[in-house]
Amino acid sequence: MKINWFKYAAPMNFYSLSGKSIPFFWITALVFIATGLYWGFFKTPDELDNGMKEYYRIIFVHLGSVWMAMWLYIVMVFWAIVGLVFNTRLSFIMASATAITGALMTFIGLVTGAIWGKTSWGTWWDWDPKLTTFLILLFIYIGYIALQSAIEDTRRADKASALLALVGLAIVPIIYYAVNCPDPTQCSSLHQESSLKRIEPNIMTAMLLTTFGFWMYSFAVILMRARNIILQRERKTTWVSKLPEVNQ
Repeated sequence: MKINWFKYAAPMNFYSLSGKSIPFFWITALVFIATGLYWGFFKTPDELDNGMKEYYRIIFVHLGSVWMAMWLYIVMVFWAIVGLVFNTRLSFIMASATAITGALMTFIGLVTGAIWGKTSWGTWWDWDPKLTTFLILLFIYIGYIALQSAIEDTRRADKASALLALVGLAIVPIIYYAVNCPDPTQCSSLHQESSLKRIEPNIMTAMLLTTFGFWMYSFAVILMRARNIILQRERKTTWVSKLPEVNQ
């Protein structure tokens, strides 16, 4: 049987579909995050060859949150572009719902990175390209959220914030270049360069499990937030007034 996926572009149909899928994402997120953290704390080496002690285990939260922060920004921009091109309400709703989770992941990445830095290098912060560009990403997320809240007209707020997201997209490849700089002398900093190929297999397994859990968590929270935005924007429609959760 052929499924017409385009019908779920309507907020009413999407609301129903997302409500059924959220429990799956929550359960998957909890299982993978718990498994990844267990593997990271009990199945990985007590210390590495380069002298790093137990504090290296923060990488299981740090790296996953950093990856999610960048990936979610790309997802937010994707929905913003779809909204601008096709003028679909759901696309702007998804972009808005993604922004807060992306900002949260960016904040977690900065905090865990600062804890790592204090333990490893004796300082909470170093104004180098790798850290500064990631801080700018957080400011762009906050700017997007603030701009949406500052404009009362929903359609204008959606389009203005979508344009801001498009402009801010330039920071993502800059962050990637700063972390994977081909010439370390041009991007010298306390922050270590990317070294995924040299990571011990058990550590890589724990990192990937936790990251996948963060990915599922992001799906769950974004869908929940999107449903709340739909209820807020569609509150005067007939279909919302008939929902059991609204009439309780």
